[in-house]
Amino acid sequence: MVASEVKSLATQTAKATEEIGGQTGAILQATNEAVTAIEGISEVIGQISEISTAIATAVEQQVSAARKIAGNVRQQAAAGTQEVSGNIVQVNQAASETGQSAGEVLTAAEELSEQGEVMRRQVDDFLQNTRAA
Repeated sequence: MVASEVKSLATQTAKATEEIGGQTGAILQATNEAVTAIEGISEVIGQISEISTAIATAVEQQVSAARKIAGNVRQQAAAGTQEVSGNIVQVNQAASETGQSAGEVLTAAEELSEQGEVMRRQVDDFLQNTRAA
């Protein structure tokens, strides 16, 4: 009677071990899929960061050009007639609005770049923790 109980327990243990092995394999597969997905996300974040940097650079160039234009317009206004002076005021206002808009875009691009960097670090940390586990 004891031998049959031991045999039954051994059979149950083998089945349980087999189930645990299957579950462990499934967890490992899911973890690998998650790591692959996170690596893809990290790559996209890197691309977003590069794009944000390019946008920020372009906006800085536009702001600089707008400032140079405004400076040139001011110099010409001093030598021009009353009509030219009136036109220059309008151009200066448009350049100022463009500069302000460009500044806002630059600020937004810088914030996006910072957020992208934070997300990239978080993904990197998660990947390291996942691989360490």
